[in-house]
Amino acid sequence: MSARFDHVVEIMSRLRGEGGCPWDRKQTRESLKPYLVEEAYEVLETIEKQDEAKLKEELGDVLLQVLFHAQIGRERKTFTIEDVLETLAEKLIRRHPHVFGETTNNPPVVKTAEEVVHRWEEIKRQEKAGQSDNGEAGSALDGVPKSLPALLRAYQLQVRAARVGFDWPHDETGYDQVVGKIHEELREVADARAKAARTPTDEARRRLEEEIGDLLFAMVNLARLVKANPEEALRGAANRFAERFAYMEEAAKRSGRALSKMTLAEMDRLWDEAKASERKSSSP
Repeated sequence: MSARFDHVVEIMSRLRGEGGCPWDRKQTRESLKPYLVEEAYEVLETIEKQDEAKLKEELGDVLLQVLFHAQIGRERKTFTIEDVLETLAEKLIRRHPHVFGETTNNPPVVKTAEEVVHRWEEIKRQEKAGQSDNGEAGSALDGVPKSLPALLRAYQLQVRAARVGFDWPHDETGYDQVVGKIHEELREVADARAKAARTPTDEARRRLEEEIGDLLFAMVNLARLVKANPEEALRGAANRFAERFAYMEEAAKRSGRALSKMTLAEMDRLWDEAKASERKSSSP
């Protein structure tokens, strides 16, 4: 394992070195940013397809991005891949005192995954307090990157807020309250839309966009309350839409017509066929 890892590190060094690959030598931290996001999403897609062979390849592509940044750090004399691994190992041990009890005189006892998460967040707050100039831990929302996709960021912000008690009740009362909030936001969207229609100013359009944002945020709350990840839920819905639309296009082609030449009623019938075919293929 060590020899193979060292071999890949050496390959990365050679690609970036004199006589290496012009493209690899040209890359910077900024230019690599899109590739890291792209590779992460390709891993997600492969996991959804349950393709283990492809997953092995895609995970390698994510590791390549880590090696790339570590090699740039080595060139700048800021850090190396060994530093990355050492930092990770120290963090894992420090944040799992219930496992690595030899690192503390009084290791906590945790029995559930929820307790582990709570303990993890508490350790992170202590770490941040130790790193800050004034010894304060900072906001409970710290650590949620602004660069996350908006839906995922909304979910993570809500999760962090919930961990300090700012949350809806996790019972039927809470569910009813969130649903009520969604209806309230829908009414506010309707009001803002009506005002934008009467007075089509930039401010009115901006207000409408804000209200739609509030509605989406409330929907994320509903998903979280029923223990559904909204990012996964929406990705699944988008995938189903793409598959059904592809079915419609193929069915139209078989009939000798272009989908764009069909009426909405005809397309609706093909959509229903696509859904029926989907249910049939997924049934045992």
